[in-house]
Amino acid sequence: MKKVLVADDKDTGRELVRTVLENCDYEVFEAGDGVEALEQARQVRPDLIILDLHMPRLDGFGVIKELRRDESFANTPVMALTASAMMGDRERALAAGFTGYIAKPIRLGTLRSEVERLLEKPGTS
Repeated sequence: MKKVLVADDKDTGRELVRTVLENCDYEVFEAGDGVEALEQARQVRPDLIILDLHMPRLDGFGVIKELRRDESFANTPVMALTASAMMGDRERALAAGFTGYIAKPIRLGTLRSEVERLLEKPGTS
């Protein structure tokens, strides 16, 4: 079972993503801020990390910067999730090291397909 870490400072945001992913047979772990997200990532070693860009203590950009410094997370897909989707934000997130980007409000079909895409490994079926 693939492990997904969801970091969002809003309980309702985490609950929605967790429910969708658990219904797709993923094991879901949660963090309420960026510092907790880093701690969980290092402990759980998830197959995918979903980060809200605007969180207390350490935002999503700070988390991705720390993750990409650690060789063990060099190839871990990390999806940015944000409510403030302005022109250029997607490009900025991808340039910072995110491998995917979804704007809130989340479209459930988009979330499912993006998670599947990011967890797809070449040569597996």
